[in-house]
Amino acid sequence: MSLTKERIAETYKTIQDEITSGLEALDGKSTFVEELWQREGGGGGRTRIIQNGDILEKGGVNFSAVHGKLPDAIKKSFKVEEEDFFATGVSIVIHPNNPWVPIIHMNIRYFELGENIRWFGGGIDLTPHYVIDEDARFFHHMMKNVCDRHQPSFYPEFKTWADNYFYIKHRQETRGVGGVFYDKLTPEKTGLSDEQLFKFSCDLGRTFVPTYTELVNRNRHKKFSPKEKEWQLLRRGRYVEFNLVYDAGTRFGLETNGRIESILMSLPAQANWAYDFKPEAGSEEEKTRSLLKKGIDWVV
Repeated sequence: MSLTKERIAETYKTIQDEITSGLEALDGKSTFVEELWQREGGGGGRTRIIQNGDILEKGGVNFSAVHGKLPDAIKKSFKVEEEDFFATGVSIVIHPNNPWVPIIHMNIRYFELGENIRWFGGGIDLTPHYVIDEDARFFHHMMKNVCDRHQPSFYPEFKTWADNYFYIKHRQETRGVGGVFYDKLTPEKTGLSDEQLFKFSCDLGRTFVPTYTELVNRNRHKKFSPKEKEWQLLRRGRYVEFNLVYDAGTRFGLETNGRIESILMSLPAQANWAYDFKPEAGSEEEKTRSLLKKGIDWVV
């Protein structure tokens, strides 16, 4: 079967179905509400939102397949002259209600520009409100395993890429414990065919449910205090700062006339900001802040 944009989009839609079913089973209370939308200029998507669940306070699992003319600002950013584009992908952000359960983000995407340019991008990263060493190690081992099945160089390269990408420069801290992130993967850059890169993209997407299910079930029944809830809301504030200031997907969606509700579904229902907050010495909050840095080897 030849690799076409239609096949890629249909497969991504199937992965969206698999993930929403898995998350509904994990939560056990709430279900996703779906909204179909069309983009002015070409294409559309399926936005699926879950709210007020047993564990999932707010989450989105979105699929889109859009096409049209690339805005000048994006052409300049991509350093290309071609105008006709096609982009499809699945994007996920989950905000749990328990501070001991981490925020998680995933994106798998495919992009075509004109007749000769095509690439894959994506990744999964974890943003714990409280960094638990064994959970971070489990998460990174899962990411390494899926990368190693396709290319041994992928995990170290994409882990470093995630450390650098998910970095809040004005805070001088990482958004979380990272994960894997990649963009503009082509056969020329990787030595893999387009078909092989597509299979890697799909395998990464299908790693999401078993990985997050394990992390949720490890922590979902832990009790938490008002102090820990306040820390969660402050960490969500950092998440908001990154997504609105640095996130390339947010920027691309806004500059290509994307659907605003789908673009901003990554934001939590509630987040707090406190002036010059400093965690207590020796606290779990201080430990977490000390681990929000690049270059930690979680798979040793």
